[in-house]
Amino acid sequence: MTKNNAAADWWKQAVVYQVYPRSFYDANGDGLGDIRGVTERMDYLAALGVDAIWLSPFYPSPLVDGGYDVADYRNVDPRLGTLEDFDAMVAAAHGAGIKVVVDIVPNHTSTEHEWFRAALAAGPGSPERDRYIFRRGRGEAGELPPNGWKSTFGGPGWEPVGDGDWYLHLFAVEQADLNWKNPEVREDFKRTLRFWSDRGADGFRIDVAHALAKDLDSRPLDEWPDDPDQGHPGEENPLWDRPEVHEIYREWREVFNEYEPPRFAVGEAWVVPEHQWRYASVDELGQVFNFELAKANWMADELRLAIEDGLASAERSGSTTTWVLSNHDVPRHATRYGLPQVKSETHHQLVTDWLLRDGRTYREDRALGTRRARAALLMELALPGSVYLYQGEELGLFEVADIPWGALEDPEAAMSAHGDAIKGRDGCRVPLPWEALDETGAFGFSGPADHAPAHLPQPAWFAGHAVDVEEADDDSMLSFYRRALALRAEMLTAARSTELSWADGYDDQVIAFERPCADGRTLACVTNFGQEGVPLPAGEVVLASAPTEDGTLATDATAWVVR
Repeated sequence: MTKNNAAADWWKQAVVYQVYPRSFYDANGDGLGDIRGVTERMDYLAALGVDAIWLSPFYPSPLVDGGYDVADYRNVDPRLGTLEDFDAMVAAAHGAGIKVVVDIVPNHTSTEHEWFRAALAAGPGSPERDRYIFRRGRGEAGELPPNGWKSTFGGPGWEPVGDGDWYLHLFAVEQADLNWKNPEVREDFKRTLRFWSDRGADGFRIDVAHALAKDLDSRPLDEWPDDPDQGHPGEENPLWDRPEVHEIYREWREVFNEYEPPRFAVGEAWVVPEHQWRYASVDELGQVFNFELAKANWMADELRLAIEDGLASAERSGSTTTWVLSNHDVPRHATRYGLPQVKSETHHQLVTDWLLRDGRTYREDRALGTRRARAALLMELALPGSVYLYQGEELGLFEVADIPWGALEDPEAAMSAHGDAIKGRDGCRVPLPWEALDETGAFGFSGPADHAPAHLPQPAWFAGHAVDVEEADDDSMLSFYRRALALRAEMLTAARSTELSWADGYDDQVIAFERPCADGRTLACVTNFGQEGVPLPAGEVVLASAPTEDGTLATDATAWVVR
């Protein structure tokens, strides 16, 4: 069988595994995962059956925001390895038939970046400051911020530098926003795209893709609202999803097309579904993350709408959509599905409150969360388009809710003093458990016996989810993922079809659809959200998330039926 990633458009129906390098595997024992650790675990990734890995930032960084505060875009953080280590990892991945996607962070740099240091030294009105968004403060001596814009992490979005100028930071104060009207900024990122492409990167994930273009000139700054809504797009929004951003990505497409096969990119753009297609068009990035599935609760109406929106966006873009249940920015879906299910508009606050109280506000039903996570995976894998998995979901990991406040690394937690307390995203970033009985106390996360403590504390219950335990259990989540990914590649991906038809004969508590298989047969995917069992269509049940009896699918379960 030809692997999906051997095709020029391999990414259109690929299974991509997100590696958060600092928490994947620590090869040198310093408590931080590294690039060599990814190389040493490449056999694990190949056995899982993924087509590509996406590496979250591994660049030199002060680590204020998990590496998304980049100090040098064309190097490897010395704590994570060297460029030679990166080259060896790419070679190992390609040797295993796995493509490599690297994270690009174009909205902001670290304040430790050489450009920002030069901007501070050069002073107001200088070309160095024009690479960033500096503005004169209000008041007689510029002592007040230019306006009331807020950081998404809490607190003000402007920071003074002591000479009457303030710089914009939509995220942490150590993440200064770049000025994308500056030609030097545009050219430098093209150099970065070529640098990693030349070293073997097959594609790119674009961080905060909807924020690069900004309007600070069409009206006085203090006339803009203090908190422009990310979900309110268009020219009337000064910060998010502005039409000018697409000029940038059309330039990038020219760079991607310099290579054979052309490089692709997937944009992280938290925009309304009807705008996603613009980022994913053939003239721009190629794909955009469809977060509607991750935002939905375990409710048939919400998930059906998420699927419909994703398919509609893909059709309009002429590409394929992406399906995401978890990533490094949201609580793990096994936990979300095990908490009380309420409508989306209030569920986010419910989960936030649960984390804030170390998981004690509501009862987390882990058995139920696991059952639903298995069902969700089968439904997700049956859909046309690409699937993005987040490391650890294949082990059935839950959110680690009770990390002590003093051990947290996420700037969201540190910025909580500016408003409502938020514990942040560290609960899904805890280092992976590889060995249940590791006597060194890190569940096999670190190779050397005399390793340093893991950078985030691992809970005792990780032992039951360790890789070595799950590999020995045919009924484990890991074994289930391996079977499901293998079947998807054989039956659906090999068919190279994006066709989907909704199945008739079910009520609104069932999501059922059909896809053509590579061998000419049809696969029906049925997910039951109701309280009673539902009959499965005639045919062979090739995989189910829970046992089926007498042709009946139980609640919170998915089955694949081939006929």
